Amino acid sequence: MNDPEKELLKNARTIAVVGLSSDPNRPSYRVSCYMQGHGYKIIPVNPAITEFLGEKAYSNLRDVPEKIDIVNIFRRSEDIPPIVDEAIAIKARVVWMQQGIVNEAAARKAESAGLTVIMDRCIMVSHMNM
Repeated sequence: MNDPEKELLKNARTIAVVGLSSDPNRPSYRVSCYMQGHGYKIIPVNPAITEFLGEKAYSNLRDVPEKIDIVNIFRRSEDIPPIVDEAIAIKARVVWMQQGIVNEAAARKAESAGLTVIMDRCIMVSHMNM
């Protein structure tokens, strides 16, 4: 893992997980359980669930009433632009697109707004390699 990722993960406390599934067979479920187990507050962002691991779920990032350090995204690449717009609006620090998710235009927009962008990397794997 590169040093900027390590610093991000050391300094972050709150991770909003967009597309978090309540299905234990889904990667978003496993990754979120791991990150919560390592001291991060996980905020589920999925209109289809009401809570996850004891945390209230929200329909979108704008509804989350607290500061978000990392917006961790488990959605298809083509679904990324409106999520990035919300991340910019709420002044998140980082947009982290999970492994297999790439949207260059959305990444440029987020970076232009001052957010750090990580694409096509699993936050859990990065944390394991710290």
